Amino acid sequence: QVVFALNQTLLQQESLRAGSFQIPYTTEDLIKHYNCGDLSSIVFNHDTSQVPNFINATLPAHERTTAQEIDSYFRQELIYKRNERMGRRVKDLLDEHPDKSFFFAFGAGHFMGNNTVIDVLRREGYEVEHTPAGQAI
Repeated sequence: QVVFALNQTLLQQESLRAGSFQIPYTTEDLIKHYNCGDLSSIVFNHDTSQVPNFINATLPAHERTTAQEIDSYFRQELIYKRNERMGRRVKDLLDEHPDKSFFFAFGAGHFMGNNTVIDVLRREGYEVEHTPAGQAI
């Protein structure tokens, strides 16, 4: 799986450099949607947007299975578990200090796809609101 993932990553990088493959959104797109509070945007609705995408229709069936296994592993280990840990840390601080005010800032990646930090906190019963850029807190 490691060799397969490395080969697929190198092929994607070569395609990017050659101009035959383009990333569907730019960093500027990400910033614009985040600042507008548009977390439902297509930019934020890809669980695997933070990790390489190894799944494509041109792969033979056995390689497609390997790609799906790797994708599932990355999604679980690098995205879902990380957001779960961060959400629990926020919850624990809020629970331990109910009389204090907190400000938490996260990178945009923690709001992408499913099982985000916001999802963790909402499951725990917290109300989470976006504060637009430039708005006083």
